[in-house]
Amino acid sequence: MAYHSLRLNPARLVGAGLWLAAAAVAAQAAVNAHEGSMDETARSAAAVTAVDQHWLEAETGGDTAWLEQMLLPEYRSVNDRGVAIGKADILAHAARNRGSDEQRKRVAAWLKAHPSGQRVVLHGDTAILTFYDPKLGPQNGVRSSDIFVYEGGRWHALYSQHSGIAGG
Repeated sequence: MAYHSLRLNPARLVGAGLWLAAAAVAAQAAVNAHEGSMDETARSAAAVTAVDQHWLEAETGGDTAWLEQMLLPEYRSVNDRGVAIGKADILAHAARNRGSDEQRKRVAAWLKAHPSGQRVVLHGDTAILTFYDPKLGPQNGVRSSDIFVYEGGRWHALYSQHSGIAGG
């Protein structure tokens, strides 16, 4: 998403210039899953979580080549005001982060201040990864959701939606 970054809670981050798309209000569980060198090509909840964490790292680090293959051409991230941001915007923002750790520091600080729970629902070739405020729970504290599609042996992001819940 955050996340997301554009993917972190846009209501709080747009003003700070942290508008990385899609709900990557990445929880510590996602960090831990990625550090364990999870197979991102598996059809599992753990793989979806690992791809999402890789997404966050690619956006904050400027890895546009990885983002280009992971984001579907139709990808859209809709913020809490209903404004859609497309793939080209995500790639341009990520490119500006290349060679700097400033964005990573901002995202790390935001994640520390706003811990998130997460839940993955798999249905066939579709996965929905939802980030939520653990104090409010997954029914009342949804911050964002990312929708992934399994194509060509990999998970690809199709859509993200963000709410105004910051909490934490």
